[in-house]
Amino acid sequence: MGKRTPERQTKSQPATAPKGYPAWFTNSKLHLWGLFALSFLLYANTLGHGYALDDAIVIYDNMFVKEGISGIPGILNKDTFFGFFKEEGKAALVAGGRYRPLSLILFAIEVQFFGESPFVGHLFNGLYYGATTVLLYLVLLQLFRPQRGQVKAYFIALAASLLFAVHPIHTEVVANVKGRDEILTLLGSLGALYLSLRAFLDKKPLYNLLAGIVFFLALMAKENAIMFLFVAPLAYYFFTSAKTGEIIKQALPFAIAAGAFLAIRFSVLGFGLSDPPMEMMNNPFVKVQGNGYIAFTAQERFATVIYSLGKYLQLLFVPVTLTHDYYPRAIGVMTFGDWEAMLSLLLYLALGAYALWRLPKRDPMSFAILFYLITLAIVSNLFFPVGTHMAERLLFMPSVGFSLALALLGYRWAVKGAPAGKIPAFRRFKPVLGVVAGIALLFGVRTLLRNPVWADNYTLFTTDIQYSPNSAKLRNAVGGELVTQSVKPENATRKEAMLREAIGHLEEAVRIHPNYKNAYLLMGNAYNYLEAYDQSIAAYQNALSIDPNYRDANRNLGITYKDAGKYYGEQLGQVDKAITYLNKAYELMPDEYEVIRLLGVAHGIRGNTPKAIEYFTKATEVAPQNPSAWFDLGTAYYNAGDQQRGQQYRNKALELDPGFLEKMQSNN
Repeated sequence: MGKRTPERQTKSQPATAPKGYPAWFTNSKLHLWGLFALSFLLYANTLGHGYALDDAIVIYDNMFVKEGISGIPGILNKDTFFGFFKEEGKAALVAGGRYRPLSLILFAIEVQFFGESPFVGHLFNGLYYGATTVLLYLVLLQLFRPQRGQVKAYFIALAASLLFAVHPIHTEVVANVKGRDEILTLLGSLGALYLSLRAFLDKKPLYNLLAGIVFFLALMAKENAIMFLFVAPLAYYFFTSAKTGEIIKQALPFAIAAGAFLAIRFSVLGFGLSDPPMEMMNNPFVKVQGNGYIAFTAQERFATVIYSLGKYLQLLFVPVTLTHDYYPRAIGVMTFGDWEAMLSLLLYLALGAYALWRLPKRDPMSFAILFYLITLAIVSNLFFPVGTHMAERLLFMPSVGFSLALALLGYRWAVKGAPAGKIPAFRRFKPVLGVVAGIALLFGVRTLLRNPVWADNYTLFTTDIQYSPNSAKLRNAVGGELVTQSVKPENATRKEAMLREAIGHLEEAVRIHPNYKNAYLLMGNAYNYLEAYDQSIAAYQNALSIDPNYRDANRNLGITYKDAGKYYGEQLGQVDKAITYLNKAYELMPDEYEVIRLLGVAHGIRGNTPKAIEYFTKATEVAPQNPSAWFDLGTAYYNAGDQQRGQQYRNKALELDPGFLEKMQSNN
């Protein structure tokens, strides 16, 4: 190992470019402002977007966030999902639960001062993203230090940061407001590393304290910041002459912050990781067997994970086909008999072997690879399940290592064959800069074209289903969104077509995942709106056969029985059939006023006056302040020949609403 260059303070960066180089090449202020502006402007076309995907969980349907600043204690004291589900136990939907309060606190503050504003959410996401790119540039300058070589330091810092800023894989994080947790995590992690390096290089111990605080905030944004416990010491090993004891000392603030975070997390969520649920939409490593699930075999699980890791590499190099959904079975059940899984395994073994081989040489390429592998490991499903096979947002932090690796390759290409120890001529960098600019242009255009897809759920779901047609979850999401949109007044002419399309997607969802109770629920809703009540009832019964305690299915089944009874009675005049359906509705909803009223009407039409009186009496007990209930009861007594009681109950209706008769006449 060669002798290391002594450390120097980095209070200011050199302002003069080497001879033959343009002034902009080493103009760090220009680089910083340019990177920030580019990062922000790439996502300016999201400022008019609404909320989408999981924004409901963390913003507009989160009871704590909706309370503004007063909701912050609740955010800090509960699982991240609690404010949305509003009941205990839902944290078990994902192994280990989720404790990521920082982004929710910021959302709550925004709601306090700006209300529920998607514009504000997207604006701040763009600003935080710009700040992250700037910090990445500053960290890379600290690592490669211009004092050791201006050309290398400025080229690598600028090229890596530029490629990071424009990479389309980041669209899920920045264009989706909820993705702020990823941005804040990387922003805080890079900020902590920058402060730590400044503390060491500039001999300012106070920065170590600030580094610990900033790293704690990064952890409060998302748990995967904890991987910087490994990244930070590696940065010192590769880029400084710090001894082992000094590295441990510099890593201590990170360790203390991590310990404090874990103590808080365990106090809120409990200690350890819970077992993943045996349900396919929250655990991709199970298969349907009959009415239950069985776990993947060890080979299936490992091969599927390795295949997914290969997809990550593909997306980093060729980010053309992007989608927000990789749920089962967007990625199928793999074995090592599948060549894609074997190829992925060989690629990762090669990356790991190269990184370890070059580790003793302190090769920056080794650091870039290790950065990628370490930050990807926590979300890889290799060590514990993360709830989905993969997600583009999970590449946000690892993409730093990828961007750095490309920049290093570019630099090595430029200086290949240059005299050792001499500053290479600028002409050597022109082809490399042209390639970097070309890649950045292609990536930037892809980012700009991808952003509009995140405008709202309808656009997102109906676009991405083209790329994830085998995802049961996305099929279900498209179906549900089509049902929601179909009943809006502006879609009246397209209502039936949208509902039929929704049913097609939902049928695909249950083909892929036969035990998908929510797909059956939504299918029942679609058939209800089409007035295909028997099919609606069958769909709800399928949902209940999977989960007899499924409250939404029970409720909607009762509503459909009611609607069917009303339809057959009022529209088709089939009173006996109407009563059959209404009786079933009554079994499920014995205190539902409209069901009771319709039963009274149906029995009255049928000529069974005592039965009509029985139900109308029940209606007055359920809704004693409803004048219609008393008027109907009075009418039933008139039909039974009891005019005195009939008039008594009609008078009761008029006492409750003196204008009741006029309203009845106007409605008729």
